[in-house]
This record gives sequence, structure tokens and C-alpha cells, in this order.
Amino acid sequence: MCASFARRKLLPLVLLAALPIQGCVPFVIGAGALTGTTAAQERGIKGAVSDTAIRTEIAHYWFERDHELFMHLNLQVHEGRVLVSGAVKNADARAEAIQLAWKAQGVREIINETQVTDEGGLGAYARDTAIVTELRSRILFAKEIASVNYSIEAVNGTIYLIGVAQNQGELERVLDMARNISGVRRVVSHVLMKDDPKRFNPPPA
Repeated sequence: MCASFARRKLLPLVLLAALPIQGCVPFVIGAGALTGTTAAQERGIKGAVSDTAIRTEIAHYWFERDHELFMHLNLQVHEGRVLVSGAVKNADARAEAIQLAWKAQGVREIINETQVTDEGGLGAYARDTAIVTELRSRILFAKEIASVNYSIEAVNGTIYLIGVAQNQGELERVLDMARNISGVRRVVSHVLMKDDPKRFNPPPA
């Protein structure tokens, strides 16, 4: 993994790890979650704040247990649905990451897309970053796509999407854009339709 990227990703959690869970959540939320862009999302400000708290809590657990989990895994959280992606070297690490993620308050569903592989490295990270940047740019400027409702990650050429689509046509346009980016091997969508009943199911007891 790129050393400079690792340092950028590690620094906030060094601060968070020194705080209790109850203390670190407001710190992150106060950094800018309550913005006009957030208010425009289907999940609204309340949903975005809740998702940020979930993301922060899971990241805290990962960092506290094993820095490697935090460094090599991605978190996408939308309306309490947690999509975990990234690459680890063994199945035990993947299982532990998911077990820790379930501890976070407010988690409704965990989607485990973690790859067990030795594939990766600086070159793969650079390609994945370019893929994500290009797709975000494409959907941002595309007509009839509410880009604020989509979360995007890429791991070893696989794009992972989660969020809310206004309709099937919008989602198909996003998927077509993703498939036509150089270097993309596969596109995995966990996007729900705006009127999908799964969006409104209560969290598990």
C-alpha cells in the first residue's frame, strides 16, 4: 500500500483510538457531516450522521484490534447497511473484521465483499484510486443521476457500489459507466431502489 496514503488514513484513527467510542463519534461528525450535500441525500442529515457514527465505531474496533484490518479494509455505510471490501491474506482476518463490525450500534446489515488474496500493492491501489475518481466524476456530471446517493470503492479492479437509486434506469446508467472504465474487471452493486421496503426495515434487536 502507498506509504503516504497509509499515513493519511492512519492519523485520524490514532486520535480516535485514544478516545472512548462515545467521545470519538461527535469529533468526526463535527468535521463536516452536516452540509448541504448531505441534506440533499435520500438518507437525509439524520441518516448521514447515524452512518458516520457507525463507520467511526467500526473503524475504532478494527484499529484497536489489529491495525492491518483498518489499513487494508474499506467501509461504506448507507442507512445502516455496511459494505466491507478490501483485501486480507487469510479467512480468519476476514471473519474477525465482520464480527467486530456487528458490534457497532445501528448496524442493520453487513455485506461482506472482502477478498482473501495476496493480490494488491501500490500499483493496484493507484489503479483503483483512478477508477473510483473517474466514476465519481462521470456520475457527478451526468444528467438524471443523483450522484450524492452513491458510495463507490474499488479493490483490485472490482467496483463496489452501495446507496439509493431513484429508479432502475438511473442505476443502469451508473453500472454502464462503471463497466466502461479502463481497468475495471467487475462491478458489484448493492444499491437499493428508492422505494425498496428494505430501506425502511428496523434495525435488528
